[in-house]
Amino acid sequence: MERIILMFASILAGFALIKMPLAGTFLSSVQPLTDLIGILAILIFSLFLIYKAFMSLIGKQ
Repeated sequence: MERIILMFASILAGFALIKMPLAGTFLSSVQPLTDLIGILAILIFSLFLIYKAFMSLIGKQ
């Protein structure tokens, strides 16, 4: 159960990275990188959750 909660937290962190306002700060040059990391985090952890749910549905843990 802890692992599933950690996956949801990682997805939320990915959304936070995408929505983080960096314009006008010294970090504005790394905004494309934070967007990419956020998108990858959302995709990877969402796909993992879908895989785990599918495996649970067919009975193979």
